[in-house]
Amino acid sequence: MAKNVKKKNYTIRSVSNAFDLLEQFHGDVSEMGLTDLSHNLQLTKNNVFRLLATLQSRHYVEHDSHTEKYRLGFKTVELGQTVIRQRGRLNNSREIIEELVKECNETVCVSVMKDFCSVNLDVVECDHPLRVIPRIGVRLPAYCTAAGKSQIAYFADDILKKYLSENQLQQHTENTIIIPEQLKRHLREVASQGYAIENEELDIGVISVAAPIRDYMSRIIGAVTLLGPSQRLSTKLMESTFIPLVMKGAGEISAKLGYCGGQAEEIHPVLLGRAQG
Repeated sequence: MAKNVKKKNYTIRSVSNAFDLLEQFHGDVSEMGLTDLSHNLQLTKNNVFRLLATLQSRHYVEHDSHTEKYRLGFKTVELGQTVIRQRGRLNNSREIIEELVKECNETVCVSVMKDFCSVNLDVVECDHPLRVIPRIGVRLPAYCTAAGKSQIAYFADDILKKYLSENQLQQHTENTIIIPEQLKRHLREVASQGYAIENEELDIGVISVAAPIRDYMSRIIGAVTLLGPSQRLSTKLMESTFIPLVMKGAGEISAKLGYCGGQAEEIHPVLLGRAQG
């Protein structure tokens, strides 16, 4: 077999179409009908129906007979939870973030980078009636989330340049930084101080602070984030309580991964996705 044959030549079209279908259910899109799926996937309704029937038989999608729409099935939840349990480098973080929540009674989560996006892997919620519930498994833009900024701040110059050239900085709120040079300056500050704050940059009313998680080779492989409603996370509390707690939690997880101190100079290339592509 020729060594220069690209892997994409072995892609099975029907399997690829099935994954494309599952990925239509993202963000706030919880249900979709056959017509919309056919239009989005640019496949005939007959082909989409056959894909849906196959996925439904394996419990990856469910059909609502009242609305005639489809949604993700519980099998996808099982797989997601399996991924979280099997993330060997971060599977010891649960106990630590639970302790952080006990200390501050605010929601805390652990995330990684994937394709220049921040993805929450695990979360421990606080017991306040008014609280922020992080989206697990959803790709969030790194440039306007504390978790993302605490990681891309350590990108090498060439990777950061690639990131800014390949990702359109969208204005989610009036606080979102969308000017590349301004974002670069902000990220340099983040790297210098060792933590990132997101002040209603993605969602109005939500503030978060995050610190990077490092492994035994000083590579950044994730982040710990504390987040809550802006009316409760005052500047005074951030400085006196929340920032120190998040940095402590990230340090404890990093220590469990064998990090012994020193400056982290790069983010783990495996988690960059197309940054290395």
